[in-house]
Amino acid sequence: MEGFSAIPVFVAVVDSGGFSSAARRLGLSKSAVSKRITSLEDKLGVQLLYRTTRRLSLTEAGEHYYENAVKALIHASEAEDSVTQRQSRPQGRLRINTPMSFGRLHIAPHIPKFLEQYPDIHVDMVMEDRVVDLVEGGFDIAIRAGDLPDSSLIARKLAPMRSILCASPEYIAQHPMPRIPAELIDHNCLHFSYTANEWAFLGQGEVETVRVSGNYQVNNGEALREALLKGMGIGRTPTFIVGPDIAAGRLVTVLGEYQMPAKTVYALFPERQYLPAKVRVFIDFVVDSFGGDVPYWDAPVL
Repeated sequence: MEGFSAIPVFVAVVDSGGFSSAARRLGLSKSAVSKRITSLEDKLGVQLLYRTTRRLSLTEAGEHYYENAVKALIHASEAEDSVTQRQSRPQGRLRINTPMSFGRLHIAPHIPKFLEQYPDIHVDMVMEDRVVDLVEGGFDIAIRAGDLPDSSLIARKLAPMRSILCASPEYIAQHPMPRIPAELIDHNCLHFSYTANEWAFLGQGEVETVRVSGNYQVNNGEALREALLKGMGIGRTPTFIVGPDIAAGRLVTVLGEYQMPAKTVYALFPERQYLPAKVRVFIDFVVDSFGGDVPYWDAPVL
């Protein structure tokens, strides 16, 4: 049984590419991980890993062991899921990965109520804009928006993600309100770093694109909102960030008669024969909390 307990550690070392990264993933010390692998090799009587100062690589025996170790972990996970799926009280550690702004604004505020409803679940949420590998990061769920790459992950729609153009009333008072997209070239257009500086508009069945420019770009949606509130220019931003500002009149919609291409917010999770109860209830909870095709942050905008 000692060898079996070392399987998750060995797989984490291989997937992470080293003892230090595996230790962070597992919540162990680097020395503890190293000792576990050495003990496993001693027990098996073979070397599983080549160790150099720069990298680790699998020996031939290590490749065979890794292939079967991954299968063993999958079977163990499915066995656990087949039991937890039937639990009347979902429980266990739920590890969630979400983008920074969306997680802070629309996931984190719902966590207290979720945990009140499911007290046997322990949430571990990591908010970051970097796209991470679910399996390598040990995540049960990832929140993603936009076009999804082809993968073995399962996607569940959580809510639409709409974008609008907006600016502060002070900016519009000093600059003529654009009447058509082409007039945006005369405005200071604030830019989100991870999107193209060509803005697309849907009008009368056709797509019109405009290349915009401005004196400020930033890689955080909430920082872009602050610049808009200060009257720096016109920006394209998701309604989940600026919906309350539109409702309160702190920002006004620009070119509201034109639609911008919408995306979708998804929950992604690894394909499994049995979906763990903790994952299922969290997704259902979030979908119900958001409000379906017209999420609560869109109510003041639509």
